[in-house]
Amino acid sequence: MSKTLTTGTAIMVQKRILGVFSFLITTLLVTACFRPNIPISTGTVYPIDVFMEGQSPDRPFSEIEWVSISQDDTLSAIQKDPKNRMTARGNDAQTKELLTARLVLKAQKLGADAIMKVNYQYYTSATMEGYTMKGMAIKYRGD
Repeated sequence: MSKTLTTGTAIMVQKRILGVFSFLITTLLVTACFRPNIPISTGTVYPIDVFMEGQSPDRPFSEIEWVSISQDDTLSAIQKDPKNRMTARGNDAQTKELLTARLVLKAQKLGADAIMKVNYQYYTSATMEGYTMKGMAIKYRGD
């Protein structure tokens, strides 16, 4: 009789563990589906204000001109490898912050106090990859 209880108890423990495991996996999958997009910046402070596309300053400003940076590269052998497909392509968050810093420098050279409508676009093809980042350099008004 004690053997039956031990087997029964073991089965109950296994079912509980399986239930908890299933719950955790389901929670992780659901959470992963509803995560927001990865931001282009993680809160880096630049010498002038940076407003991404869809954001704008809360004070009067005048537009100076659009500034942009871009680059095209031939894919490396590892990027062309069918096993790696898209995993070896693109720019990570740190690289995007460096690109934003380059864009900020261009705006500063024009005398800008801020840059707004910052937009980053990445593309890839069978043989090439590249990016374009642009934004509107602006000067705050004393109004």
